Parts: sequence; structure tokens; C-alpha cells
Amino acid sequence: MSVSGTTARADLRLGTKLAYGVGSIAYGAKLQVLGVLLFFYNQMMGLPAHLVSTVLSAAIIIDAVWDPLVGQVSDNAHTPWGRRHPFMYASALPVALCVVFMLNPPAGLSGTGLLVFAATMAIGARMMISLYEIPNSALVAELAPDYDRRTSLMSWRYFFQTVGQAIAISLSSFVFLRPHDGLPGQFNKAGYGPFALTVGVIMFASIIVSSLGTHGQIKTLRAPARRKSTFKEIARGFLLTISNRNLVVLSIAGMLFGFMVGLSGGLTFYFNTYLWGLSTAQIGTIALSALVGAVPAVILAPLLSRRFGKKPVCVSLFFCSIVAVTAPIACKLAGIMPPSGSRELVVLLLVAHMTTSAFSMMGFIIVSSMIADIVEEIELTTGQRSEGLLFAADTFLQKVTTGVAAGLPGWLLLRVGLPVGAHPKTVDPSIMIHLAQLYLPTVTVLMLCSTTCILFYRIDRQQHESNLRRIADAAALAETVEEALHQPLDPAA
Repeated sequence: MSVSGTTARADLRLGTKLAYGVGSIAYGAKLQVLGVLLFFYNQMMGLPAHLVSTVLSAAIIIDAVWDPLVGQVSDNAHTPWGRRHPFMYASALPVALCVVFMLNPPAGLSGTGLLVFAATMAIGARMMISLYEIPNSALVAELAPDYDRRTSLMSWRYFFQTVGQAIAISLSSFVFLRPHDGLPGQFNKAGYGPFALTVGVIMFASIIVSSLGTHGQIKTLRAPARRKSTFKEIARGFLLTISNRNLVVLSIAGMLFGFMVGLSGGLTFYFNTYLWGLSTAQIGTIALSALVGAVPAVILAPLLSRRFGKKPVCVSLFFCSIVAVTAPIACKLAGIMPPSGSRELVVLLLVAHMTTSAFSMMGFIIVSSMIADIVEEIELTTGQRSEGLLFAADTFLQKVTTGVAAGLPGWLLLRVGLPVGAHPKTVDPSIMIHLAQLYLPTVTVLMLCSTTCILFYRIDRQQHESNLRRIADAAALAETVEEALHQPLDPAA
């Protein structure tokens, strides 16, 4: 079995790092739009919450199945534009259109037709952003083979993802979803359409700018030799990749975390509106604090991982984030939080969100770099570069569990009895307290279990450098053999 060599790359220029990171604005902005879908179709469009949750759940699960296909195809693509960029370019317009139409349903559509429309747009948006994200994620392992430079490059990725969320939050909270007819801005139905249109344009621009900005790197990226593989060989490579011990460990951690994301993602807007009694501007201010936390996060993550190692720092950061994310609701249930809607409450929630964001972002930067480090280990086993499949396999279980969990918020809202179109001031406070009592222990246990799984990851700096040396040695040996085979025979021999 021959293994392609890994050439040492010079440190990337700042312009390339910026261009690579800018593409994540699209992903961050998309997260904010998807975060309001349940509220929009339930409270604004009148669809039952449990039915909306169910179709959003199905959209995530379909996306999970789609990811490995994109990863496998991009790993084996051979085009003048390399393995990754054709997919990145192709995603820009479709994902933007899906996001625009997602919050602009056709007039007169209701009931089952409206539900099908919501499902179609959600599925399309998720599949098309994955068509960009999976190849783009795979570029990390190619652009930065070095153990520490990968973490640095990931920092740019997560910083701009936060910038994308911040842009979308600012647009929704301070521009389009303003208070209307005596109601908080999140009940301003007319603002959702223009908000989605603006976000769609921003997503299109960020994907195109990032793809063009990294296009010049194509000639320096790995280009595996063309070879015809049998179905059996492809299946064997696939199984060896997804069964890698370190990948399995991080995938299980991601699966548990994904369940928490699916549960909290659909309920956060409800907690902000009905439990905390926040206005749109207050929600936006708190959410924007993540950008403040992102600045030290992108600086400290590479420094801490270089000094103490990726796994110890990652686990410590995630344990700290668990405390920060659960503290506000725990204090609310204990009766020690300030009154709903008060300035003191907003300040406490802002500090908690900023702290959580900083810890979580540092953890995600490092764990993403840890996933990239598995690439070389798998290459030694399979003889192939499978960056796309690797990142897709990591997100597969996470998206499946996120999809399953995304169906729960609507059913929980049905159980606690929150009515459709409920005004925040008329809702019985016991309804949201009951919801918080169901939510808090569930997410706490899931986050603890997810973080504990990471302790079983085994690749450190020494192991990674050993993998790089073994790949380089195998490539040098293969090149020597190839040259010997093509040497002309000596007639005198």
C-alpha cells in the first residue's frame, strides 16, 4: 500500500486566513435564521409547534445522510478547480435562495401546504450549506498540516462564524424585528421577510468571497492520483475511516452534544421571550456579547493548546462552559434571579452568555483541530486522503441526534401548555418554570457526558508528528521504487 507524502507548507498569508474565515459568516448567519423557524411558523404563521418541530427534525436527519455523500464525492473529485472549490461555488446561490424563501412563504399558503413548504426550504438550506461547509472544513487539513497551525486556522473560522451570527442578530434585533403594535419585535411578522432577504445576500457574498480568496491555493493542495477503485475497495476505505477509534470518540461526544443543541436550539427563543421577558433589543444585545467573547477566544485557543496540549485544554474549557450555560436557569429555578425584563437580569444574562461563548468557542476551535489531526492517522491505514469524509462522518451522528432532539421542543411546548400566539405578559409563569425544570437536568447530563467522552481521544503532538514522518517516509520510498522501475536496463549487466 502506498501512502502519499505530506509536504511542508509555509505559513499561510494573512489574506488567505481572512478569506478562509470569511466563508463562515454564511454558516453563522444561517444558524440565526434557523433558530427562529419554530417560533416564526408556530407563533406567526399559526402552525402547531409539535408539527413544525417534527419537520425541522426531519430536515436535520436528511442533512446528516447527505453530509457523508458530499464528503466522499469531494474527496474523490478531480477537476481543474481541485477537489473542494467546485462544490463551494455551486452552493452559494441555492443556499441564499432557500434562506430567503424560508421566511417568505407564499401568500395564502396554510395548513399542510405551509408545513410542506417550511420543510422543503429547511431541507434545501441545510443541504446547500453542507455542500459548502464539508469541502470547506476539509481544506483545514490541507492548508495547515502542522499540529498548531491547524488550531490557528480554526480560530479564524470560528471567529467569522460568530461575526456572521452577530450580523444576523443585529439585523433581526435592531433593524427588522422592531416593536410593533405594543408587542415585542419578535412578534413583528412583517419584518421576517426582509430580514431573510438581507441574510441571504450576505451568505451568498461570504461564500463567493471566501471561495475566490482561497482559489489561489488550489495548485498547492493535495491532489491524490486518479485510480479506479472497486466498490469493495471504496467500502473498505469508508469503513476504516468511520471506525477509527479517535473519530468514534469525538463522534459520540458530538452526538451527545448534538442532542443538547437540538433541544436548546428550538427553546432558546421561547425562554428569552416568555421566561426572561426580554425585548428584541435586549435579546440582540445579549446575543451580540458572543462577539466580545470571541476576540479573546480566537487568541487564547491556539496559545493554550500549544502550551498544554489540545485534549486537556478542550476538556477543561467545555467543563467551564457547562457551568456558565446552566447557571442562569438554575438560579431562576432557585428563585435568586432578578425580575424578568429588568436591567439587572439583562446584565447577568449578558455576562453568562459572553462567558459561555468564549469557553465554548475555544473548545470548538480545538476539538475541530483534533478532528483534522485524525486525517493522517486514517491515511496511514487506508492510503487515501479522506478529509471530506472524515469531517462529514464526525457531523453525521451529531446531526442525527440534533435532528431527533429538534423534534422535542414542540412536543415539550405542547406538554407544558403554551398556547399559540401567546402574549408574554399573559402567559402563566408556571408554564415556563415547568419547561425549565424539564430542560435543565437534561442538557446538563448531556453536556457532562459529551465532554467526558473527549477524555478517550488519543492523538497528541508527538503522535501527530510521528504520523507525518511515517507518511513522508512512505512517500519517499514509493518515489524511489517508482524511479527504479523506470530506469533503463544496463545491457552489460
